[in-house]
Amino acid sequence: MKHFASFFILLFSLFILSCTAETPQTDEPMPDPPMAETPETEDPMPDPDPPAEIPQDRYFPPIGSNSWESIDPELLGWDQDQKDQLLAYLAGTGTKGFIVLKNGRIAIEEYLNGHSKDSDWYWASAGKTLTAFTVGLAQQQGHLDIATRSSEYLGVGWTSIPGDKEFLIKVENQLTMTSGLQSLNFDCITPQCLTYVADSGTRWAYHNGPYTLLQRVVSNAANQEYDIYFDTELKNRIGMDGFWSTTNGLNSVYFSTTRSMARFGLLNLNNGSWDDIPILTDMDFEVQMRTPSQDINLSYGYLWWLNGQASFMAPGAQTVFDGPLVPNAPADMYAGLGKNDQKLYVVPSEELVIVRMGEDSGENLLGPSSYDNELWGILSQMMNL
Repeated sequence: MKHFASFFILLFSLFILSCTAETPQTDEPMPDPPMAETPETEDPMPDPDPPAEIPQDRYFPPIGSNSWESIDPELLGWDQDQKDQLLAYLAGTGTKGFIVLKNGRIAIEEYLNGHSKDSDWYWASAGKTLTAFTVGLAQQQGHLDIATRSSEYLGVGWTSIPGDKEFLIKVENQLTMTSGLQSLNFDCITPQCLTYVADSGTRWAYHNGPYTLLQRVVSNAANQEYDIYFDTELKNRIGMDGFWSTTNGLNSVYFSTTRSMARFGLLNLNNGSWDDIPILTDMDFEVQMRTPSQDINLSYGYLWWLNGQASFMAPGAQTVFDGPLVPNAPADMYAGLGKNDQKLYVVPSEELVIVRMGEDSGENLLGPSSYDNELWGILSQMMNL
């Protein structure tokens, strides 16, 4: 665990330095975000009674309804004392909304610290997973090709680097954080901020600017506003609520209810299909999202964080740490991780989707934090993993 302690000491030092930067961090939530119109839904229905036996099928909540089947954690054999410890931990770490799905059914759902089932909260960088999925949809429909250079969709001169170097940057580099661009102006998307550090594909650095421009890539390629394309091709098809909003005038952050994040996690657990309705049928892209996308940071796919790898890197650092990202979690877990501990975990081997939304637990870090391992320490004991 020596490397793990060094990792968080390094991240804390990087955070202190980042506080002096002129550009605000992307994941900083905007007070009182503008509310989007909520799609009409059917009259609320009570959630069905939990089953008396453990169902083996994978459940999907109906679209246009608040109904969602649940399952008793005791029926699953989960430890009640550990569950009580979990709830105390969640309440004491600023959690707002927390959901555990087992085979798609709600095993645990808690709203704390003034939050409710109908309250919106920001995803921060956990929302990068939404953009990755949307890029996959745009490629599936023939609007773009991630192997094509980004300037085909953003125009020549979208950076301030020499043309021969700019032409090396592909859409896939934006998906994998390997653009090679300077990341100190973390959120900035203007050419003046996007300067050269290394050839694309040779350096991994967590950088919001090139990521944010992926939404412009989709919009230009599909000839449609990104929000409209996202709503039509993804959000509405799986019954999500929520909206995109800028928090600092540069980036676009997603806000939704906790259940909507759980819906998206369930879609990914089911390999891109909602029940028996295919959404993302490009299985190559689906697999690439949640497997190592390059050989520099093995714990990063297409904007998803990956557990169970031999090493990992963290935002703001060029250090490679030995061991898996979250030792207490199952090896096949993959995650959307956002600032202030916004968490979306998917564990195929255990049929689990876990969502945590809320305030910063104390470290104020981008993406991964010690909260991941602490939370999974409790979850693993409760579930006997």
